[in-house]
Amino acid sequence: MPALWAYTSICRLDHALTGVAIHSRPFGPALEAQRNTAMDWKQQAKLIFNVEKPTHFGNPKHCCECAEHDQTLLAFDVDSIGLAQLGNPGWDPLCFSSVEGFQYYMPALVRLTLDTMDKPSETYIDQMLFHLLQDGADNRLVSACSEEQREFVAAFLQYLVEEYSSQIEAGAFTSDDILRAHEIWRVDA
Repeated sequence: MPALWAYTSICRLDHALTGVAIHSRPFGPALEAQRNTAMDWKQQAKLIFNVEKPTHFGNPKHCCECAEHDQTLLAFDVDSIGLAQLGNPGWDPLCFSSVEGFQYYMPALVRLTLDTMDKPSETYIDQMLFHLLQDGADNRLVSACSEEQREFVAAFLQYLVEEYSSQIEAGAFTSDDILRAHEIWRVDA
């Protein structure tokens, strides 16, 4: 990992991501063009992660907890699932989801993150980063996503840093995690 990713202050965070843009391709041509205008991240997430809803998100026969989480994820869609279902790190049904389930719900993770950035008591960014990081580089979600999907996630993380630096700095672990997630999700040229 380059030394520049070891910085934790948000001032250096902005600089770190700017420096990365010089050395790598953080956005594909389509995302770069949209990024230069007012991009609707929620709508773009739906277009890029346009995945059919799975018939099951995990193995509901494994145990009662898996059955309950599967039932929760089946009862909602990308537009209706909210913090009540996904906001508790100790009882998050996405932790039991298949990769296809994660891809299906990625637009919801983007929506919940954006909708809560200015609400410190409800912020979702830490939980989103937990899911994006999983087991580090080449985790099952990163491996399953297309280059376009990975570019979108990396661009979204960079957008969050640029637009919400004070909120990110206020998080206990967020600034380190967002840098690690960006490193994992970006697509090298």
